Amino acid sequence: MFRKLIESSEIDVDGHVYVAHYFEQKTARGTRRYSCEVVLDAGDRIILDDDSMMSLEAKVARLAPATVYSRALAGRRSEAA
Repeated sequence: MFRKLIESSEIDVDGHVYVAHYFEQKTARGTRRYSCEVVLDAGDRIILDDDSMMSLEAKVARLAPATVYSRALAGRRSEAA
């Protein structure tokens, strides 16, 4: 099963721009599955998947900023300890 890159875009979260790569993959049953890899840092990525591209894009729009904010909060908390 190989993934095919179908789109790359950028997500802006409070002035920080993150690259998002969208992939399509055919399953063993012949259906299509879509995934998105959001690159936060060189070794830090968020990977999301869904059955439709439209649903995946909506999921990325909601969850990518939430993940960035939660990691920022976790970083502040560990600095205070």
